[in-house]
Amino acid sequence: MIRQRKSKSFSARKKIKKDVGTLNVGTYICSVKSIGEEIQQSEFSDVYQKLGINILFTAAWFGEMNRAALKDYDISLPQYNVLRILRGQKGQPISVAGLCERMIDKSSNASRIVDKLETRKFVLRKVCDKDRRQVDVVITEKGTALLEELDKKVPTFKTIMSKQLSSKDAEALNFALDQIRNQK
Repeated sequence: MIRQRKSKSFSARKKIKKDVGTLNVGTYICSVKSIGEEIQQSEFSDVYQKLGINILFTAAWFGEMNRAALKDYDISLPQYNVLRILRGQKGQPISVAGLCERMIDKSSNASRIVDKLETRKFVLRKVCDKDRRQVDVVITEKGTALLEELDKKVPTFKTIMSKQLSSKDAEALNFALDQIRNQK
């Protein structure tokens, strides 16, 4: 009896068991490159090194997609992040320190970012009513209008990820990444 071998390049499914279910890490089809192919590295010291590199590479890939969409508007990713945080405040002011806590890139200089956005009239600074030493920031109508236009141009995570991951897969991946980040 002759057994037919399944080629990994056509249908390799790996499953990771988690408390929230099973994560289908991916079905590789001919045109999908593995992280090893992307960075031209055939061997990794272990699966965890490969995963870490894959996470960093994928984060950079997402960043580049967003940078390309923002380029025509002369807005950086940290500026975009601040504008989105401010829009999420629904008109409520937030301090610069509060922006820092909520930013994705914690190394960004929120004060300088707010300066640049204020120069372009996308945000407004005002002295906090409760603590005159604190400066609060709110998004302007011009800033909101810019975000509404960018919403049409910047690819959403859902648009990109839902092509490859089910919502259950996304929940399991979120759970796994939260576990990694919250180690003691």
